[in-house]
Amino acid sequence: MAKAGPLSGYRNLVRRGEITADPAQEEAAHWLDRLHHKLARYRPSRGGVFGLSGRRSQPHGLYICGDVGRGKSMLMDLFFETAPVARKRRVHFLTFMEDAHAAIKEWRGLGNEEKRARLRALKLRPGSDDPIPPVAKAIADEAWLLCFDEFQVEDVADAMILGRLFEALFSFGVIVVATSNRPPHELYSDGLNRQLFLPFIALLQSRLDIYQLDAAGDYRADRVKGMEVYFCPLGSDADTRMDAAWEAVTGSVGAGPCDLRVKGRRLRFAACAGGAVRESFDALCGRALGPADYLAIAQRFHTVFIDHIPELGRLNRNEAKRFVTLIDALYERKVKLIASAAVGPDEIYRAGDGSFARTASRLKEMQAQDYLAEPHRADVQGVDAR
Repeated sequence: MAKAGPLSGYRNLVRRGEITADPAQEEAAHWLDRLHHKLARYRPSRGGVFGLSGRRSQPHGLYICGDVGRGKSMLMDLFFETAPVARKRRVHFLTFMEDAHAAIKEWRGLGNEEKRARLRALKLRPGSDDPIPPVAKAIADEAWLLCFDEFQVEDVADAMILGRLFEALFSFGVIVVATSNRPPHELYSDGLNRQLFLPFIALLQSRLDIYQLDAAGDYRADRVKGMEVYFCPLGSDADTRMDAAWEAVTGSVGAGPCDLRVKGRRLRFAACAGGAVRESFDALCGRALGPADYLAIAQRFHTVFIDHIPELGRLNRNEAKRFVTLIDALYERKVKLIASAAVGPDEIYRAGDGSFARTASRLKEMQAQDYLAEPHRADVQGVDAR
């Protein structure tokens, strides 16, 4: 008998007063609960080159889309924790695609003997030089339930392989559950050669049930409203209040490290949960990050926690410039900033030439309730980084 599923978990959160009941969220929990119980009776077929013999009994996955702050990550968290599957993986979609590209590149670099050995180990027919089947089979062998946070397609290299990769994954019996701000038909909407991407959209729609989560409001924004978001001076009290703010924003979603792909590079962050990220000032501004990195952060995360912003002097000119660029990116996309600092905004970089005044002004505005009530604008193009 399957253990209690996400619907029970959702109702328990409502009963304990940790969340407010919402009919759309409960309906999404019903969809996830039905899949939960189907998974308890399902095992992917391992027969044949593509495992097709088990396709009839293979349940549809689920694609939950909706605006930011509607509870998608919370629902995914409930589903993944209770899913009656030993081999399962939850991952941000862009990180998954980066891993897939790396595996394809590795396959292409193998010698013929190594490829034949790898195909035998994966129980695939030898003779093909196509990297997609062995890469997909290796993924399926590791986890046949794949849960994707923030399903999005922005990179042409991703778009061109998704159809074949996911067709192979489904043929090996993989079940996919995904959350996204966009419905499938809006994915890669302005992408290069989008007509070549359309079969992948059709594939998603045929293999996943689509649920539009039209919850009543931005619950994430409600968590931040009324909160104090700037703590100074530095010390144990500020650290404690930052911890409490992190708990209030992320709620029941478990935190862990995560990666962000920017122009082929991988940026690792210490703590991510439910669309929020927490890092130190040194990690964000003390290393050689640039505008593209900060734009990617602002697009990916709705809330950014920065610990231990110091008072900067003339020897910290580079760090100050990066901090200015970071704040501009966050501000333009209405990302919520929660920070601990040695001093107030006006005193962070008094050694500068006066250009920091705009950043100080933005830091103060980002503490205002009007700003905190603004929705995250992940799709805004460009950034004013003068």
